[in-house]
Amino acid sequence: MPDPNDSSSSSHFSPYRSDGKLYGFVCVVTGATQPVGQAIVGELAAHGAACIYACTRTNNEDISDIASSLSGTHPNSKIIPYPLIAADEQATLTLIDDILNSWGRLDVWVSSSGLLGPPSIDMTTPSDLQKCFEANSLAPFFALKYAPAAMGKLASKGNYPNAAPKDQKYGSIIVVSSVASTYGGCWGPCYTMSSHAAVGVVQAGVAVLKGSGVRINCISPGQIDVGIDLKGFDMRGMKSQLPPASLQSAESQKEHIGLERAGMPSEVARVVGFLASGFSSYMTGANMVVDGGASVMMPLTVPI
Repeated sequence: MPDPNDSSSSSHFSPYRSDGKLYGFVCVVTGATQPVGQAIVGELAAHGAACIYACTRTNNEDISDIASSLSGTHPNSKIIPYPLIAADEQATLTLIDDILNSWGRLDVWVSSSGLLGPPSIDMTTPSDLQKCFEANSLAPFFALKYAPAAMGKLASKGNYPNAAPKDQKYGSIIVVSSVASTYGGCWGPCYTMSSHAAVGVVQAGVAVLKGSGVRINCISPGQIDVGIDLKGFDMRGMKSQLPPASLQSAESQKEHIGLERAGMPSEVARVVGFLASGFSSYMTGANMVVDGGASVMMPLTVPI
């Protein structure tokens, strides 16, 4: 009888399988049009995921280019664009029902739909604060509350590409937050408060998930080059997940970041691939800081 808490007990969940460490997995990625979300969708496909729901905030966010590009490089991974308000309880339940009706299983849920919020308290309204808490902590809460039951369902091998049977309870919930989850001053109060709350969801989730075979972990990126600069940046912070790396000059990055540069979205996505797979089978409740060593050198206040 497989141990539900040990993904290595089933060959179908072995991270060493030659066809990909996520072969057969059905995944959800929220915030899929953001640079980090796009990279995560590509990373999951690269490791053999059977199906990835690439969730967008609205119908107006076009992800068809991403889906068509990945269908060319990873034709056996089905990319499904899906409009989802991640902090909407009923919308979350509807998505899970759609997934189970279509695939019979759910394995990975990546909550990557965070918001920055305004950079100063003077610019911050109660509405801004509420929106940031909804995106940064309520969306992960709904994933924690409703995804595990679906992840616990077993399934026989389907007749779709990259299909594999699911013979044990398995699931990984991954919350993409920010180094604002560990200290203050890297952006405005909305960001710090709601990022701390995101880690609270993860830490509370450990006890909630006991015996379920589902793990929950957090990733806290530091300065990530998301391909925007201050000229095109919305200072209200209600469209962006991370501040532009151009807030720090190249000289400042060399001085304050251990690896002397901003990170890339793909470098965050690789950590998601690790946490999604059996390589991290004994990890839950962790907050993995991906900041090139900046936070252990000195907490940095980003200049506005």
